[in-house]
Amino acid sequence: MDFSMVSYIMIFIGLTFAFTSYFKGKVLSPVLHVYTAIVLLVAGFLVVADLELYRNWGFRLDTTPLMYLKSPKEAIISTNGIRAVFLIIFWLIFYWFSLKVYFKLFKKSVNTLERSNWITSIVFLFLTALLIIPIRGGVGVAAMNTGFVYFHKTNVFANHAAVNVVWNVCNSVATSNEMKPYPFFDGAKAEEIFKKNNLDEGQTQKLVNTTKPNIIVIILESFTAKIIEPLGGLKGITPNFTQLCNEGILFDNCYAAGDRTDKGVVAILSGYPALPRFSIINFSRKTEKLSFINQDLKQLGYFSEFVYGCDLDFANFRSYFHNAQYDKLISKDDFSHAQCNSKWGVHDHYAFNKLFDECSAVKNKPFFMVFMSQSSHEPFEVPIKTVIQGNDEEHKFLNSAYYADSSLGDFVRKAKKASWWKNTLLVIVADHGIRHPGNTPGYVPLKFHIPLLWLGGAIVKQDSVIHTFCTQTDLPVTILHQLGIRGIHYRFGKDIMSSTPPAFSFFVFNDGFGYLKKESKIVFDNTAGKIIFQEGIANPLFIDEGKAQMQVLSTDFGKR
Repeated sequence: MDFSMVSYIMIFIGLTFAFTSYFKGKVLSPVLHVYTAIVLLVAGFLVVADLELYRNWGFRLDTTPLMYLKSPKEAIISTNGIRAVFLIIFWLIFYWFSLKVYFKLFKKSVNTLERSNWITSIVFLFLTALLIIPIRGGVGVAAMNTGFVYFHKTNVFANHAAVNVVWNVCNSVATSNEMKPYPFFDGAKAEEIFKKNNLDEGQTQKLVNTTKPNIIVIILESFTAKIIEPLGGLKGITPNFTQLCNEGILFDNCYAAGDRTDKGVVAILSGYPALPRFSIINFSRKTEKLSFINQDLKQLGYFSEFVYGCDLDFANFRSYFHNAQYDKLISKDDFSHAQCNSKWGVHDHYAFNKLFDECSAVKNKPFFMVFMSQSSHEPFEVPIKTVIQGNDEEHKFLNSAYYADSSLGDFVRKAKKASWWKNTLLVIVADHGIRHPGNTPGYVPLKFHIPLLWLGGAIVKQDSVIHTFCTQTDLPVTILHQLGIRGIHYRFGKDIMSSTPPAFSFFVFNDGFGYLKKESKIVFDNTAGKIIFQEGIANPLFIDEGKAQMQVLSTDFGKR
């Protein structure tokens, strides 16, 4: 892969030598020096940026950060300022040293080159043409891809370390608008496995006592199961959520569809799975063709609203919610200047107060409210005295989660006193997991394990636990079935409360997927073409079911 990347770079060099062979080296010299300086600058930046991003994301740098350049402020505030300064200094030193080595070795020899003739041009054109061999990775049928350099059977980090990050970024840019096909089976076979695995003919177990409850969906930023005590997480981080579990219905085997907020929001509200390398939310034309739960509820007379204390343009949210035709959108622009005291916009306690006011303002019709928190996002700065002590990222995250949990608890206590509470279903779910605490690798199921809790005056029972394996994509179908609306247009969702549910969880990471059932948990790396994590029964049928999910998803995205 290193040879492949160098060969791409050398195409320009070879052509330059071919067309300047009739001149002395002083003509070639400035072109070569400027080109080399630019290549070293860009390549050095990518290498250094990858050092930081891999630590957080668990995969090599690709075009994923480009999705957030539309809102650079939000992207910048997610980073640690001191670390960013250190990395920039390191990049500049690395660049200076590389240039110094280059000029030391080549400047004199290039400047003293003599004129040549047409034979030299032909030779260099021929040598440049031969670069196609290392570019493709050889003369075989398959062209260079990351699978070429995966060499370790079990160590994912070792395989990632073998990837040339500059090549990876360039390849990602070249294919950024394409969904990689996953031809595990022929199309008919994949559809057959998919339909059989998603078949549900059971009756819905009712969890609500009315056909038109108010519905509030609270999406908590980075709320991993690792900080929820009833889910086996740390004690004392989310005491309010723990108490609320005694008052509602906890789904203890819920998993996030992906690893980013934009992927989680689409999964929760449109029942559409996360994609391996990007989110469908960045393709407005494709987003228009999604199903939207608020539109289904609108047929029953529901008023829909999205409340968000941040910039609505972050992650293309504005386009998504406009395509969904929400009746009202609230962002940080709707808060006072004094309340916008967070780097992201508005801290959670202000945003929750706004949510309460918006719920109370709706009259004479049921409402569907979606709320997205933000204070537990990097850089984990919250407006309270530090409760969870520690200056490292992990403890800062835990402290921010404690604050977010406190804001949630205050909202619920306040909502219980409102007239609309008795007819309300409150759904609390996370947008995705996070590596903290414990620095969980980016492909391990534990990172994707998230809380899902139903409570409110409209639920029929309390202090209950549902053990069915499910994913965020199951929420639209499950909610609609509670209201007597068929959700067959949510192809990738299923009814968690069906008497015969297809009980599985499915998530994706950078280029792989996890397929989880009661009997087994399997994680498959698409690049390596093999299982990289497994717990429970080694059933080949399970991995085929997961592959069918992946293949049908890639085909569906391509057709939208």
